Order: sequence, then structure tokens, then C-alpha cells
Amino acid sequence: MCQLLNSVDGTLSLLNKLTFYAFPTKTSEFLHPKFSPYFGNKTAKRWRFRGVRLSLQGGLEASYHVKSSNKFKANCCDEGEMEPFPHVHTLRKFPKEELVEKVVMVRIDSSILLREEEMDKSSQSVSSAVFTIKYLHEAGAKIILVSDWRKKTNSQLRDAETVADMLSSVFQHRVVTIKCDYSATLLKMEVLKEADIFLLQNLSEYKEEVANNSKFAELLSSGVDIFVNDSFSQSHKILASTVGVARFCSACIAGFHFEESLCQLQKVARTNKRPYVAIIGGGNLYDKAAALHFLVSRCDGLVFVGMMSFQIMHALGLSVPSYLVEPGAYKAALDIIQIARDRNIPILYPMDFWCMNEHLPEKMNIFPSHNILDGWLPVDLGPKSLDELNSSLVKCKKILWIGPVKFKFSGRCSDGASKLTQALNELRKRNCDITVVGNMACKAMVMESKSVLVNDMIENASVLWEFFKGRKLPGVMALDRVCSVNLTIYFFL
Repeated sequence: MCQLLNSVDGTLSLLNKLTFYAFPTKTSEFLHPKFSPYFGNKTAKRWRFRGVRLSLQGGLEASYHVKSSNKFKANCCDEGEMEPFPHVHTLRKFPKEELVEKVVMVRIDSSILLREEEMDKSSQSVSSAVFTIKYLHEAGAKIILVSDWRKKTNSQLRDAETVADMLSSVFQHRVVTIKCDYSATLLKMEVLKEADIFLLQNLSEYKEEVANNSKFAELLSSGVDIFVNDSFSQSHKILASTVGVARFCSACIAGFHFEESLCQLQKVARTNKRPYVAIIGGGNLYDKAAALHFLVSRCDGLVFVGMMSFQIMHALGLSVPSYLVEPGAYKAALDIIQIARDRNIPILYPMDFWCMNEHLPEKMNIFPSHNILDGWLPVDLGPKSLDELNSSLVKCKKILWIGPVKFKFSGRCSDGASKLTQALNELRKRNCDITVVGNMACKAMVMESKSVLVNDMIENASVLWEFFKGRKLPGVMALDRVCSVNLTIYFFL
């Protein structure tokens, strides 16, 4: 699929075979990952990639463990693997007897439990999210569910009562709605007599939620003993229901789904298998520059399959139509290229594209990536790109696919995404470790393979991008009791 960077006489030239001549490297500056506070110092390791010696940063040497419960097997980490993150208290390790008759507020993920398409109860994300609630119920806790939901998640989400009915069906226990303006006394003395599971009103209706207003957070947590965060997809945001409430609860712990998702994040960051290649789709290179710096300083190669590929091509001096050039991304793309050059690793981008005629949308043609004619719009990867992509990934032992194979004028379905998922499924059979990140990429993977492991997919790419940028995740930090005294810096009164 790919063109590769090479250094000849001090200039960047292009090759269309997977070879990479050595040029002076400066790998030492990448041995300390300055883009992420969660990783300690690593050791440089030497690997070979198609006969070319690369100097690469080593990864975490912790093992990945699977813990089990009587009714549930959680893909979670042991204490050693959790070290790069703040110590997080989890529901799995919280004394079950201390849940009896306690009021527990659970921040649930509406994108998992309230999605419009038929819920796959066998999926790991759904089963772990449901298990959190059932586990608390069986322990004898009174449960208050909080979340936000919108019509785009499910067109049937008309009001809180409708959502409560849907959740009642999911949990197989009655869910009763309550308003946010209750008092602690009323909650404990009267409302708790009606049922065991309650649902607060839609948090998206309250501006105080996104402002992390301290008074609103205190109101939400009134009468609550324990806070359980099971909405990992919101962990990169500073919300009253994920960060603010932690200040007012005696215990703040991660639910089963949250804990699993945190371990998935760590799994992606580990460089325990080589070669490790990142396939990068989507756009907005400028906004993701810091994250791409992290990946290019950690992986053995980057493969661009979305709009960002045009920014790489533009930085290399190739002809790119002006409407495909992202404003302000030129310098960021050059920096990424320079890091790859210094580390002697390849950056790959498409050789050709399927293009749509601007005036006759039904008319399609294939153009080389560097020679897209006026009046034609790229919509998908071309056949040469897909063939070369497959051959370039054959020897990989670990692959991260983050972001959609999608271009500015693409439809919802992409033949390129379909072919990529087929190739990745074949590599998975050869013991290649594959993680797919992003809603569209995950959907493409599920459509092509019913046997795909859901615990190898992360639907919300935003959390991972923020993590790669080196930013601490507020939702994770709020569960870290050692750092809880610093939570006041997040409040906006």
C-alpha cells in the first residue's frame, strides 16, 4: 500500500517496497517517553524488521492476567501491571460485605447499555457493565444509576422513564426514576423503600455536569456512601458525575467494565511484542500531533490510511489537492517524519485511491496518490495500497488500528476497511496481537468477523488519543485516593 521514507544525500526520497536504508539515528532522545506521565524509563532494545536493524524503546514487562468471579471472568490486570497508572481501587477487590445496605452511585456508559442496535449480551463490554450492577444488587446495595444519553445513541430514548424501562430489561431488575433535587434524608428514608435500583435524570440536561460544578456534584452524591465509575469512555473528561462526586464519597472505585477498559489501555501502550505497527486512520493531524509523537517514538512503524496520510504526503513535498490539506498541520507532519527518520522506522501512506467524480458521483476511477486529477475526490484505498498493506503487515507481532479508513468524501461503508479487517483476522490466527480502536473501526471488525475478541476493541478513540498525548485522565485520577486531595483544581464554581 505504501511509500516509505528514506534518506539519500540528506534528502527524503520515496520507495515503494518495504526496504529501509540506515541513516544516522538519534534514538537516545526517545528512550525516555516525555509524552506520557504514566510510563517509567525503558530500556533500548534491538530488533530486526525485514533485515533492517532498528533501535527501539522497550516496553512494560508486566504480564496480563485474567481474574474470575463465580459468574464473571474479568480481563483485568494484576497489581504489577497497574503500576504505570495511579493505584485504582476496584469493585473486584472491594470487600463485598461492606456493600450491604450501602447507597452506591454508579456512573454507567449509555453508549454500551442504551445503544439502538440489538445488544450483544455476549460481548465483554456489555457483560462486564451489566455484571457491575448485578454484583452490587446481589451484595445488598441500593444502587443509583447516573448517565447522560442522547437521541443519536438511541432514537427511542425519549425520557428517563423510557430509559429506566430499557435498563430494567437489561438488568432483569426493576429500575425506578428519581429527580436530581432529592435530599439525603428523603433518599434514605422514603425513596429507597420503593426499589433497589434507581435512575437519575439525564445529566446532559444539566450544564453543571460538564462544568464540574462542585455544588451540583455534592447534590448528586447526597446520601451516597460509595461511588463506582463504570463509564471509561468519559474518563478523559472532567465531569461532575465522574470527578466532582469523588470528593464527597467515602469510597471511589472502578467497576468491572472500567477496570477492563483500563487494562486494555495499558495493553495498547505495552511494547512487549515486536514488530509493533500502528495503523492510523481519521484526520486532524495537528490536534493529534503529541499522540503521534508518542506512537512514532514507540512503535516500529506507522501506517496512515485516512485523511492524515495527505498531510504526510504534503510534508514530503508530494502533490496534494489544496482541499485535502489540513491548515496548520504541515509543521506537525514534518516533526513526525523527522522522528521516524531519526529512529530509522518507516512511515507508510497509500499508493493509490479510488476516487469519485465530483460532478458524476456514480463514476469511479483509480488514481495514484500523488496524481489525483482535478474534479476527482478520494473515497477509499486503491487496490495497490491494499495489496502492499497486506504484505507489509505479514511479519508484525502486534498491531494497533486506531481511527477509520475514511476520507473526506467517503460513504459510511469502505471496501478498504473491509479488506483491512480481513487481513487483520488472518494475522490474528498467526498469533499477532491486534487491538482495534474507534467506533467505525470496531464496527468494521465486527461485521467481518463474528469470532473477533471484543476485549481487543476499544470503541471510544478519544480516551486513547488523550492518553497518548500524555494527559492524565481525570476519571482515572479521581479514583486514585492518593491524589484525591488535588481534585479541587478541577472545580469551576
